[in-house]
Amino acid sequence: MIQFEWPWMLLALPLPWLVRRHLPATRIADSAALRVPFLDTLRQCLQHSQHAHHKTRLLWLAALAWALLVTASARPQWINQRIDIPVSGRDLMLAVDVSGSMRTVDFLLEDRLMNRLQAVKHVAGEFIQQRRGDRLGLILFGQRPYLMTPLTFDIATVNTQLQEALIGIAGSSTAIGDAIVLAVKQLRKTPQDSRVLILLTDGKNTAGELSPARAAQLAASQQLKIYTIGIGADVIMSANAFRSRMQKNDAIDEAMLRQLADTTGGQYFRAHDTEELQQIYRQIDRLEPIEQDAHSYRPIQALFYWPLSAALVLAVLVLLLRLRQHDD
Repeated sequence: MIQFEWPWMLLALPLPWLVRRHLPATRIADSAALRVPFLDTLRQCLQHSQHAHHKTRLLWLAALAWALLVTASARPQWINQRIDIPVSGRDLMLAVDVSGSMRTVDFLLEDRLMNRLQAVKHVAGEFIQQRRGDRLGLILFGQRPYLMTPLTFDIATVNTQLQEALIGIAGSSTAIGDAIVLAVKQLRKTPQDSRVLILLTDGKNTAGELSPARAAQLAASQQLKIYTIGIGADVIMSANAFRSRMQKNDAIDEAMLRQLADTTGGQYFRAHDTEELQQIYRQIDRLEPIEQDAHSYRPIQALFYWPLSAALVLAVLVLLLRLRQHDD
């Protein structure tokens, strides 16, 4: 059905009629040097006979344009049928590390090497698209955490924000503790039994105002489970101008990530490649959901641009007819 968001704007429909009825008309001075009453009367009769129909047509066109303009200002909307959303009860917040180390190329997907953030985008994107019924939010963190998307059922927007993430956009260092605190703030008003944070990082905590251990205690007090994922291969390639060599990847603080998960009742995972990352998401997907009341909404489609466009077309038409009348 159609409804108006601002129906009170329709009160402006009779405004031109009220102005014409209650305000005096402007008189145009006659600058002729010699007045001949007979000729004036004849001219008026001829003008009346020639332009009466034209003026009536202009009047109706102008009135229709005004009515369409007022209708557009009332913001007509098409309200679709109610859609019920099954809510599994999980409120998932994704915290993705976008620090400088995420540009390390050590993931293999479909015989193609890619950096760590590209691998996360690919696998986490598939994970997000399967989250129908869950509410998702997205935090990107580096030196500082930033809330990109608050909790929402609009999983397409969450995925778009993730795919548009850039390495280094939040700074080159890693503030894991601050990212957890931001997630706690976003989830504190949700049901306690359904709060989950999935934290992906490839390094150690090197920045921030709060330590990860203290942030984990705060999360535990708010019944927030943290599932930590350390991403990156065990061995990485390092090269200089003279040679390249393989060296152990000791940048991930696995003890800290495991402690975060244990403190909050979550679990720690290590993703060496995209296949393991996919397995981790499948395991998280099997978490027991907490049933809640179903949510429903009615999709709304704005219609104001149709009457507004028609009003503009009619206004241009009236203007062209007026100019033609003056030329005649």
